[in-house]
Amino acid sequence: MNNGKSFFVHGQALCESEDIGENTRIWAFTHILPGARLGRDCNVCDHVFIENDVQIGHRVTLKCGVQIWDGIIIEDDVFIGPNVTFTNDPFPRSKVYPQKFARTVIGKGASLGANSTILPGLTIGPNAMIGAGAVVTRSIPANAIVVGNPATIVGYADARPVGAEQIAVAEKAPMRLQTRVKGVSLHAMDKFTDIRGSLSVSDFGQTVPFKPVRYFLIYNVPTQQIRGEHAHRVCHQFLIAVKGRVHVVADDGINRQEFILDKPTRGVYLPAMTWGIQSRYSPDAILLVFASHHYDAADYIRDYDEFRMLSECSGDWRP
Repeated sequence: MNNGKSFFVHGQALCESEDIGENTRIWAFTHILPGARLGRDCNVCDHVFIENDVQIGHRVTLKCGVQIWDGIIIEDDVFIGPNVTFTNDPFPRSKVYPQKFARTVIGKGASLGANSTILPGLTIGPNAMIGAGAVVTRSIPANAIVVGNPATIVGYADARPVGAEQIAVAEKAPMRLQTRVKGVSLHAMDKFTDIRGSLSVSDFGQTVPFKPVRYFLIYNVPTQQIRGEHAHRVCHQFLIAVKGRVHVVADDGINRQEFILDKPTRGVYLPAMTWGIQSRYSPDAILLVFASHHYDAADYIRDYDEFRMLSECSGDWRP
């Protein structure tokens, strides 16, 4: 360490802040302004600039050529790739400053690929993955993988898709296949086909493992849109794509898995306290959802960190 400090500053770096955590390393040609706050065990590579109203957590990596502007919060264990571009003013003009810069939050464990651009005022959810060169124009949910310009969701981190062999087993109707996600199951419904057409049928309380009191349909969803991104405290749901294709991610707080619903004889059961996401709707998709309870806004958990905390406190929740 240099000059008796608990953090390292290269001889050709300018670090004006004293609020730097233990074992953080600041390398050549970096400039950190006095008001910036950095946690412990960070690695700040060459040619990084950090303004005053910036909070950076523990174990953060900032690769070369990154500028962190006022209003940006970077939580613990975040990776910022080379030349990632942050912005903090949606309508910038020379010598014209907003009263307050937009607040951008990069959630714990997120990774931002090289040359990606983050527009101001957004939240990048925990463990999200931003692909190299992506232009992020809207907030990104926890665990989402996004690419492109504008960035769109192409998957979810650690959401292992159900394999073809598992689906083949489940297709031996009527069949219920337990998944890696606690309580979540993939179901195949009876199908009858003759010259007059096809019929699929299930019994409530049997193939559908509860008796619904409500249903709703989701349709005309643009393919770049996502829905869900919440859990229910007590409500159970059963999802069927009666037309088209929908990707469903189920998450119990530790394990997550992705399911493709693309036929009216396949459904997925999401018990209470399951974080559910639907994405990549085909243009013709119609998603039918059966619910065990009437609508209650208080039943929704919309913050992923709150969901994980409640899951951990609920007892024997781990698979």
